[in-house]
Amino acid sequence: MFKHLTLSLLCIGIFGCSPNDKPQTQDNAATTATAPRSESYAVLFGGNNVGELKVARDSNQLNIDYGYSNNGRGASSKERLRLSDTGLPLDWKISGKTVFGNTVDERFTAENGKATWQDAAGGGEATFSDNAIYVAQNASPYSLYLYASALLNDEDNTLSALPGGTLRIEKQQTISLQSTTAGAPVDAIIYAISGINLDPSYIALNDKGNMLGYLSPRFTLLRNDLVGEDQKLRELAAELNASRFEAIAQRATNTFEKPVRINNVRIFEPQTLSLSQPKSVLLNHNKIAAIEAVVQQPSPDEVVIDGNGGTLIPGLYEMHGHMSDDDALLNVMAGVTSVRDMGNEMEVLEALEDKIERNVLIGPRITKSAFIEGKSPFSNATGELAANEQEAVALIKMYAERGGYHQIKIYSSVKGEWVPAMVAEAKKHGMRVAGHIPAFSKVDEMMLNGYDEVTHINQLMLSWVLDREEDTRTLFRITGMKRFADLDLNSEAVKTSLDIMVDKNIAIDPTMVIHEFGLTGRNGQTRRGMIDYIDHMPIGVQRSAKQALLNVADEAEDIAYMAAFDKIVATLSLMHQRGIFIVPGTDLGGAFELHRELELFSKIGMSNAEVLRRASYDMANYLAYGEQLGSIETGKLADFFLVPGNPLQDLRAIKTVSMVAKNGQIYFPSQVYPEFGIKPFTDVPQVHYGD
Repeated sequence: MFKHLTLSLLCIGIFGCSPNDKPQTQDNAATTATAPRSESYAVLFGGNNVGELKVARDSNQLNIDYGYSNNGRGASSKERLRLSDTGLPLDWKISGKTVFGNTVDERFTAENGKATWQDAAGGGEATFSDNAIYVAQNASPYSLYLYASALLNDEDNTLSALPGGTLRIEKQQTISLQSTTAGAPVDAIIYAISGINLDPSYIALNDKGNMLGYLSPRFTLLRNDLVGEDQKLRELAAELNASRFEAIAQRATNTFEKPVRINNVRIFEPQTLSLSQPKSVLLNHNKIAAIEAVVQQPSPDEVVIDGNGGTLIPGLYEMHGHMSDDDALLNVMAGVTSVRDMGNEMEVLEALEDKIERNVLIGPRITKSAFIEGKSPFSNATGELAANEQEAVALIKMYAERGGYHQIKIYSSVKGEWVPAMVAEAKKHGMRVAGHIPAFSKVDEMMLNGYDEVTHINQLMLSWVLDREEDTRTLFRITGMKRFADLDLNSEAVKTSLDIMVDKNIAIDPTMVIHEFGLTGRNGQTRRGMIDYIDHMPIGVQRSAKQALLNVADEAEDIAYMAAFDKIVATLSLMHQRGIFIVPGTDLGGAFELHRELELFSKIGMSNAEVLRRASYDMANYLAYGEQLGSIETGKLADFFLVPGNPLQDLRAIKTVSMVAKNGQIYFPSQVYPEFGIKPFTDVPQVHYGD
């Protein structure tokens, strides 16, 4: 649900509350509230008003019009609903398009005790009763109000969900909001609705049970008179999320008062691309104290974790993240102990980094990028905006003075003629330069102007197939990839670009997995990258796995998109052959997606061992952390993970993680995944406490 809002808002929980906080049906105003005949809401990303939602109501009939545009793309939909007297949808039609243009044509009908639905995942049918509610796949955020109303009308505030699972609602707190039209402050009751995806969703209702808004850390939908409270509500959503993840961290962090030994493991040694003989690894606080022979009899002075002959792998790097607290935790559980953040709100990212460093939250080591975008009708709402070259240079100075940003990331609405001055300023402060290719510019120009790394393989390849005047700030930077199918990799344009990359040692961050998703994903088919683990996911994630990212108009377009992805793989294979440095990142949140990214690296000419080295040892050295990270050696920081299998034989073994050490803290993913409705992948290793 809400997948069409933006790809960066991937939904990944149940908040505990005291019995006094639980909504009581008999005196809850939502059960008897009369909703307004017409409602209007603003859509805000990062504080920017980018769209609207309008509701027209005639008794139990609703018409909802929703749309927004952000970062050169946007979603829109029209919904027509008929509700029961208790607020359950009985007839629901949704038409429109997702954020990347995939057509939405979703229908639900309940009559005579039977429910049927059709959506992008395929559809289905089930017995229908008054204790079940349909959860739409591509509804607007207003659907949360429909769910909340129905849940608050239920005696225990719980309903079975169709196609599967259970929805619950729990009151979080009441806050006061300032309205531009009301003479007095408005009391807003904040509820958490869980059971749809991996994380709860937050909605604000007034004391009459009517909707005031939907809130998340980066996105809000607010009644027009409450738009001025956007930042307050986004901060509240961040606090609610943080409280949840802080509680999970307390439960999931295993604190041992004795030295910890990981026993009977084969260590992946990236320098030799091989596995060691069975060993044991002794930790002293956050460092590796010794690598020794397997211990036959556990010492009473140590905590011994039985590796059972599995493989111990240095922590992985996600090189294209946009970190949030949920992404942070799930990355660590997947063995991803370091992330390069490629663009974020400074305050959000720095606060997250601080909480991770203080062990308040579980998360990876974060390497920050200074995100700079130009002001235009297509600007990305994330990061800092510049209207001219002087402002862009000033932003680089600001980031440098703030400290902790290892590179700048240039985005699509920056003007190409600003780049030389931006590069000069970045280099003055010891910062690298990476980014998109600015609209109406060419990749060769940006590389010759000082780029150290190109972000996304399509950003590079589009320069070979598009005319200069074609606008890559729009969705065309995605749909234009169809032209890759006819691209000649022996052409002079391709050769020239690759020659520049080799000569100037310029890297590429291809984000293969998001291109695979976009170009090969089809409605009704589980996308390739999720096949191995989809059965472990909640129903909402399972449904989204069967929804395409892009609209595929006909068979010819289907063939063109498939061929375009094959050409991407061929291009990266050629780059690898020529020695161009390729870094693994997803732009999809990392974690399970990074595992798939690494599988795709094995398709461009790397052995499984080379892939693992690239994702660990090579990345640590690339980011200048090699003296402390990237391999499992005495004296280095304890960042590694344990899998039962042998990833050198089958790389998919990295998807089954039984234990993670990050900075010496020990986590067992199988203890954490149920918090998100994820079925664990393996048993928790046996632990001997030395008593």
